[in-house]
Amino acid sequence: MKTLYFITLCSLLGGCGGAATQTQDSQKSIPIYNQAYQENGAPDTIAEILHEARHAYVLVDPFEENITTHIADIRANDNEVAGYISAGTGEKWRDDFDQLKPYLTSKSWPEWPDEFFVSEVQTGILPVMKKRIDKMAAWGLDWVEFDNMDWLDEENRKKYSLNATPSEATSYINALCTYTHAKGMKCMAKNTVEGFETFDGVLYESYDTNKDWWDHAGTQEFLKAGKLVIINHYHESDCDAVYAEYKALYHSDAISFICEDITQLKYRHY
Repeated sequence: MKTLYFITLCSLLGGCGGAATQTQDSQKSIPIYNQAYQENGAPDTIAEILHEARHAYVLVDPFEENITTHIADIRANDNEVAGYISAGTGEKWRDDFDQLKPYLTSKSWPEWPDEFFVSEVQTGILPVMKKRIDKMAAWGLDWVEFDNMDWLDEENRKKYSLNATPSEATSYINALCTYTHAKGMKCMAKNTVEGFETFDGVLYESYDTNKDWWDHAGTQEFLKAGKLVIINHYHESDCDAVYAEYKALYHSDAISFICEDITQLKYRHY
């Protein structure tokens, strides 16, 4: 550890109004749990989270059946709970998909055939997304993690005939974060920080064949500001070595890390 100061969970997770004033040296890593998604194995189960997670950032998909009944118990173990939301796609299995459909492309995303990219962001999509955020606030969540927030680049815009421009997409995501803050929750960026300086943290998806592919300098700025930086690493045979590699790469022990162990086919926590 780089510091001998006692740090409360509140300051670790960027709360209590301190996210902008924390320094990298006063920040330390925290455990990360993820019930919402995985790629090659299995996500963390609620039972595992309740038994193991302490002083952690815990990501759940609160719109899955019965998940909300566990939020209070998870928080009781000094955890902060984040709710998953896809901001750049509409997912066919969600109960508000029909409300989102007018703002989506008609062509599905080949990697995820039941998802459709957001095409229009300047008309009625914000009220639909805000209803999700309202629910998460009412359920007692601490964070909202925005997935697919980097969906609208020029390549995707042309390939899927998306109407919105990249700058409009950035404004749309920032509007959702502003609304999240107004509801008393924090914003977790996903896979990008460019244009999202008001976010309180960022989570990156890292791969055994593709590490640190994101905006390194921007991430360093988040660390310098004391914001929560998480690396969610997939398909790995030596999780310990990868974590050590990332801490050396950023010259920081503040990187929080969760790793999908390819031999166990489940997440390892640090």
